[in-house]
Amino acid sequence: MNVLAIGAHFDDIELGCGGALSKHVADGDNVYAYVATRSGFKNCQNIVVRSNETAAKEGEKAMDILGVELIKGRFNTLEVEFTDDLNLEILKIVEEKNIGLVYLHWMGDIHHDHQAVARASLHSCRHVPRQLMYRSNWYQSNLEFRGNFYIDITDFWEKKKKSIEAHESEMERTGRKWIDFFYNEAKNAGQRIGVDKAEVYEVVKWLV
Repeated sequence: MNVLAIGAHFDDIELGCGGALSKHVADGDNVYAYVATRSGFKNCQNIVVRSNETAAKEGEKAMDILGVELIKGRFNTLEVEFTDDLNLEILKIVEEKNIGLVYLHWMGDIHHDHQAVARASLHSCRHVPRQLMYRSNWYQSNLEFRGNFYIDITDFWEKKKKSIEAHESEMERTGRKWIDFFYNEAKNAGQRIGVDKAEVYEVVKWLV
């Protein structure tokens, strides 16, 4: 099977579905990750917090850890929109790689870039038979994430963790809070289905 994960920034995919992607690779699937933005950004004083070059380097390292082929987008952070440019970029990958399963941002995510990429993913992947939405942050939303599809990542948590740690600039900025949060999320999801660690998704479509 050919699998595509779509994220707005370098680290979204690792946080949201890194365990599942590692599992797909182990199962012999062809796995691709498309990251829409260059992912660098500045703070409100216009000081660079993370450069595009650093983000790309860390993203490449993370995907190497997971064994996933990385496809880089060309949009700037906080400037990506639900437009034909983005839709066509995603659609081209879907058609060229003959994608059968896609992982995408949750539509209820409040981050501007995540919302835009989620909408474009749903539009451009509408003919992909299997679609799962993931969460890649803890931001509160007025919508409910209806997690109803679980993947056991017990044997793949360490690879997911290492792929997150590959984003050294983000680890330094956040004090490793993301690892702690997603470790607890994995443990909680695992407990619900009787395994040590799991990832949970909201199903958009699942045709068999």
